[in-house]
Amino acid sequence: MAKITKAACIGGGAIGGAWTARFVLAGIDTKVFDPHPEAQRLVSEVMANAERAYEMLTRAPLPVKGTLSFSDSLEDAMRGAEWIQESGPDRLDLKRSVLAQIDAASNPKALIGSSTSGLMPTDLQRDMKHPERMFVAHPCNPVYLLPLVELVGGRKTARSVLEDAKATLATVGMTGLIINKEIEAFVGDRLLEAFWREALWLIKDDVCDTETLDNVIRYSFGLRWAQMGLFETYRLAGGEAGMRDFLSKFGPSLSWPWSKLTDVVDLDADLVGKIAVQSDAQSGERGIGELERIRDENLVGIMQALKAGDEGRGWGAGRLLADFEAHLWKTAPKPQPNPGKEPLKLLEIKVPSAWIDYNGHMTEYRYTQCFADASDALLQMVGVDADYVKAGHSYYTVESHVRLLAEAKLGDALHVKAQLLPSDGKKIHSFMCLYRAPDDTLLSTCEHLMLHVASKESRAVPPLPAVMTKLKPLIEAHAVLPAPDGVGRSVGQRK
Repeated sequence: MAKITKAACIGGGAIGGAWTARFVLAGIDTKVFDPHPEAQRLVSEVMANAERAYEMLTRAPLPVKGTLSFSDSLEDAMRGAEWIQESGPDRLDLKRSVLAQIDAASNPKALIGSSTSGLMPTDLQRDMKHPERMFVAHPCNPVYLLPLVELVGGRKTARSVLEDAKATLATVGMTGLIINKEIEAFVGDRLLEAFWREALWLIKDDVCDTETLDNVIRYSFGLRWAQMGLFETYRLAGGEAGMRDFLSKFGPSLSWPWSKLTDVVDLDADLVGKIAVQSDAQSGERGIGELERIRDENLVGIMQALKAGDEGRGWGAGRLLADFEAHLWKTAPKPQPNPGKEPLKLLEIKVPSAWIDYNGHMTEYRYTQCFADASDALLQMVGVDADYVKAGHSYYTVESHVRLLAEAKLGDALHVKAQLLPSDGKKIHSFMCLYRAPDDTLLSTCEHLMLHVASKESRAVPPLPAVMTKLKPLIEAHAVLPAPDGVGRSVGQRK
C-alpha cells in the first residue's frame, strides 16, 4: 500500500472538510485552503462529527492524528503534499482554473484528485501541463465514513496514477474503484439520477409523499443493496437457475410503460414547495446536525453488522472495514510490555451513544466488551497478533467473572487497567478494572482466564518462546503486587 504522509485539501465545504477528516484521522498531515471566511469553523464541525464516528467505528489502533492546518494561499497548502484533493464548486471554468494553478505549483509527482460529481476529467485537465497525474476521485458523503471513491481518468491520465491512487486510498480505509470509461456523472450518480428522477415524478403525481417513498427504500431493497448490491440481489431472485432465469422472466417487463425515467420533471415552485413541506414534516424537530449524528451512528452499526458476516470476512462495506482494521493492526506501532510493578493500562475509550440503553446508562454487555478489547490489547502487547493467530496459535477465554459497580453514561472517558495474577503463561490469569476519568471511579471489574491453544488441534499447548519471552517478565513483576479486592469471588458473594 502506497501510504502518504502529507495531503492538501483545496476547498473546505461538506466534501472537502470530510476529505480532510479522512486524511487527518488516518495520520496524514493535512493543509486546507479555502477563501470562505467560515472555512475553519465548517471544517472543524466536520472533524468533530468524524472523530465521534471513528470512536464508534473500530477498536483497532488508529494512527496518531495528522496535523490539521489552514493556509492563506493555495501554494502554501500544496507545499510537500503527496495527494492534493480539489473539492471546489462543480463549475467547469472554476475547476479548470484551480486545477491549472495546482498543476503549476505542486510537486510534479503529487496525485491530483477532483471531487466533481459529474464533470469529465478530460475536460478538467485541458489546461494542465501535467495532466497525466490528474483524475476524478468522486467520493460519497460522508466521506469520512463511506469507503467508496470512483476513480475516473481522462484521456491523458496515466493508468499507473489510478493504480497508485487506489493503493493509497486503501491505507485510509477507502476503496478506489477504477471506472473503465469516462462518462458524465460516472456510475454512482448515473444510478442516483435515474432513481431521483422517478422519485420526483411519484411525489409530483401525488402517488406518495416523501416519507412513504423513503420508507419503501429503507424497509425493503435498501437493506438488500447494502450487503449484495443490485445484480447479486437479482441473481437470488432467479432461484437455482440464477441470473439467466431472472432475466428471461423479468426482462420483458422493462419495455412496459411503467416508468417516467426518460422524462424530466419540472421543478416549478409548486413542486419545490410540496417537497420542502413534506420533507420538513418528515424530519420533525430534528435539525441537520442531529440528523447527521443519527446517520453516522446508523452507518457505523450497519458496517459493523456487515463486518461480522461470511465467517468474519464481512460483506460489502463490512468487508472493507475488516480489511482496514487488519491494515491498522499490522501497521500500528507494536506496544512494548513494560514489566513495571503496577497494573497495565490497556484501553481508553469514550462511551458512544450506540452503547446507551433505555435508562441512559451504558448497556451491560458493553462492560464486557471493554474487558474483551483490553484483553486483545494485552495479547497484542505480548506478540499474539494476527500473524500469530494465522499461524495456528491463540489464547481462548475459558472463564470470566464481571462485577458491575457503578454506571457509565454517554461521553464518559473510560480506561481499563490489568493486573496479571500468578500463572504459567500457558494460562493468562488477569484481574481488570474499568475506571471513569477524571477521578478514577471504579465502574466494573473482570477476573479473566485465558488458555493458550493450538487452533487446528483444538488442544492446550504452551505459547511459543517469542510470546513467553514478553509475557513472563510481566507476570513476575506483578507477582509482588497485593491481591486485588474481589479476586476469586463468586457470583453474589460479599466480603
